[in-house]
Formats: sequence, structure tokens, C-alpha cells
Amino acid sequence: MYRFLLTPRWWGINLFVVLAIPFCVFMGTWQLGRFEDRVQSHEQAEKAPDPSTRAAKPLDELLPVDKVTSGRPATATGTYADQFLVPGRKLDDRQGFYVLNMLRTDSGKALPVVRGWLPGSATDAPVPAAPKGEVTVTGDLQASENTHSDGVNVRGGLPSGQVGMISAATLVNLVPYDVYDAWVTLPEAEAGGTGGAMKPVPAAAPEGSGLDLKAFQNLGYTGEWFVFAAFVLFMWFRLVRREAEAERDIALGLVPEESAAPAAEGAGPAAETAEAPDTAEGAPEDPSSPDYDVASTPVR
Repeated sequence: MYRFLLTPRWWGINLFVVLAIPFCVFMGTWQLGRFEDRVQSHEQAEKAPDPSTRAAKPLDELLPVDKVTSGRPATATGTYADQFLVPGRKLDDRQGFYVLNMLRTDSGKALPVVRGWLPGSATDAPVPAAPKGEVTVTGDLQASENTHSDGVNVRGGLPSGQVGMISAATLVNLVPYDVYDAWVTLPEAEAGGTGGAMKPVPAAAPEGSGLDLKAFQNLGYTGEWFVFAAFVLFMWFRLVRREAEAERDIALGLVPEESAAPAAEGAGPAAETAEAPDTAEGAPEDPSSPDYDVASTPVR
């Protein structure tokens, strides 16, 4: 009954099923592993002490920024140079902007320093002036932002003096010196100036270290891949069952092996019958016929 599984058409179906199910299971397992890694890193971050409570170290000793050094206090010495405003940043559910200054260090590179946050629009906003002369700052170390970071503006078209993303790739095009691939946020923002007191910007957790939306997306993708695998197996069994039932019905004679005679063959006698009056049209009637009508015979 199941000899149809060896036909060329079913060879193709079977090959697809054999390849699709392991692939779906592999992808689901990989997504589940990603979710478990995020859960594990989140648990480790919960148990670990707050990075900001650890002793401050020089900036160069903490680079490059990773999950371990992110949030650690870093110190750097230099003079403030260019200033930029970072619009569209929320703090305590209020809309505002960051005040970002470039700290030129002795190495020649500049470290982006977020001095604080102010409410309102960044356009024509009064901002406290940065300290003059050489200063030593201690701030929580952060990795450069990317397009997936919260509050980042990738649309462009910002006025002069504003940036949408705090990253070396963005800032290096705006200043004539090298920029560190990191930035710091001051835990105690400077006060005073015509713009009023700025609020400190808390350090963000390193990307991929918490149970954020991406973690639950991995869990959702896990379920989707396993559902795909089950669906492929279900459809294969359904096709096999339908084909087996059709073979059984043919074997029992419930369904003929071949369809009824072609329409052309069935239409042959009818066509000949339909053509008979045309071929006999105009021929004289037979007087011996019972249907012979004397009255309709023309007089000659």
C-alpha cells in the first residue's frame, strides 16, 4: 500500500522533510541557547557588585569596554574642547537632552564625557559652560552606542552642534582629532550656569546582559522553529495518509483507476446524430416511410 513512497515525486517530498525537520530543530535549539545565555549573564550581573562602587582606574586600563568593565569608574585628565547636545533622551520619563563635551587628553585622543541631562528641547537651549583649564574627570565607563541603543537618532538632519549617537564613528567625523571608542557619564553632574543644574545620567547595563526584549524574542523564535518542525511532520503524515486512502479505495474498486472515458469519445455518437439531418437535408423523402406526408409532397 505504501509503495507510492518510492515514486520520484515522493522521493522529493521525503528528502525535503528529512532536511527541514533537523534544520528547524537546530535553529530552535540555537535560539534557546541564546536565551539561556542571556538568563545566565543576567543572574551573574545580579550577584556581582555594582560596578560603580568599585575603585576607579585609569581609562586606558579599562579599554576595550566589555561586560566586565562596562559601568566601572574610569578617570581621565585633559581639557574640555568641543561641545555637542544629544537630543531626544529621556530621564525619569521626561524628554530632554544630554550635554556632551570632548575631553582632550595628553595622548591626543578625546574622551566623550556626558556632563549631565537637561529637560526640554536642545535647540537654542541655555547650557552650563564646561570648566576651563585642565580637569580630571571620573565617570562610569560606557561602550559606544549603536543603532539599537535606546534614544539613538539615526535619521540625521540634526542642527549644527547636535549628534544623535554617542559613538566614535559618529564623532570622529565632527572633530579634527581622534576619539576613544567609549564614553563616560559623570555620576555627579556639574551645577550652575544660565541653564540651571544638570541631572546626572545613570550608566546603562551592558548590551546583552539582561532580560530585555531581545532575550524574550529569542525565546519566541525558539517556539516558532519547533512549531515549524512539528508542522512539517504533520503535513507529511497527512499527505501519506491521503495517498494511502486513495490507493486503498482503488484496490477495493470504490474509485476506478482511470477516469471516465474522455469527453471526445463520449461525444462521438451524439455528434454523428447531430450531423445526420445536415447530410440528409434536401434529399427526397421515402414514400414507403410511415412518416411520409402526402400533403407536403410538392406537385410537379
